[in-house]
Amino acid sequence: MQTTMNINDVKNNGLLLFECLSGSRAYGLHTPKSDTDLKGVFYMPIEQFYGLQYVPQISDETNDAVYYEIRRFVELLLKNNPTILEMLATPDDCVLYRHPVMNRLKINMFLSKLCKDTFAGYAIAQIRRARGLKKKIVNPVAAERKSALDFCYSVQGYSSVSVRQWLEAQGFCQKRCGLAAVPHAKGLYALFYDPDGMLGYRGIISGDAANDVSTSSIPKGEKELTNLFFNKDGYSAYCREYREYWEWVAKRNEERYKGTMQHGKNYDAKNMMHTVRLLQVAEEIFTIGQLNVKRPNREELLEIKSGNAEYDDLLNMANTLIEQVETAYMSSNLPEKPDEKNIENILVEIRKELYI
Repeated sequence: MQTTMNINDVKNNGLLLFECLSGSRAYGLHTPKSDTDLKGVFYMPIEQFYGLQYVPQISDETNDAVYYEIRRFVELLLKNNPTILEMLATPDDCVLYRHPVMNRLKINMFLSKLCKDTFAGYAIAQIRRARGLKKKIVNPVAAERKSALDFCYSVQGYSSVSVRQWLEAQGFCQKRCGLAAVPHAKGLYALFYDPDGMLGYRGIISGDAANDVSTSSIPKGEKELTNLFFNKDGYSAYCREYREYWEWVAKRNEERYKGTMQHGKNYDAKNMMHTVRLLQVAEEIFTIGQLNVKRPNREELLEIKSGNAEYDDLLNMANTLIEQVETAYMSSNLPEKPDEKNIENILVEIRKELYI
């Protein structure tokens, strides 16, 4: 028995219910360089739907084409998921195929006050993401990873100096140092030195990958040369920042990153364009009760996408839109949430018709 399904299976077996252009082409924001993204809805063959092989979602290798099983599609509609609501409201000129049963699902059946959290909430998350990206661009982390030794300091009187500098000034090797913790003083150690390497000191750190300093057994009567402070919290924060930065480098979209660097404003302009778009759509949902996928302000949004706006101006614009969404939400006549029972009955009727 087949346990997987792909887009070709859906189309070749007559299981397609809906297919449309999505993304920039549906928004009316495409340019000659824009990709062609597809979204769709399908239904499972009856034996798989009633059996153990339910598949909620399928996509191609690049995720440029994503198709949802009709139950999953309706579940996401009930949650007012922005992407899925936009699919249902796709302009006619972007609809490639629509099975007659899909006419039973109307956008006004699903629009509700949940859109404040889904549309505006997602936009706010995008703003946070843009801020995080700006921070990464402005404050890159060097590829050469620092070690715990770089967060150790020689403390003498009222001053301190990097322990690396102190070791170099003394002509010492960190591997022949011995540390003993100073009682009741977190992160503070007495540092001893064994010039002949005969006392078995463990060094300040055991290696560059060490996450902490090493302590040694110090013979009685040995005299400390300095006090060492290890900024462990600072080292832990650095390790987290280093990991997050280089994970981001590994996963980032290079074309979008190059565009970000090219316009010189140090923020993801495409991200901010979608933030403004989502907030404008949310305000319209609450003021006129409609979801207009194709945007009337193409030039304004493309200007933002091109990086022709200042980052702080966009943040102020977004904050104003958030306030407008909140005001429109308070006076909106939309229901708190969709009528789940009614929609479930419609889904059952669709299934019955498809499986006759």
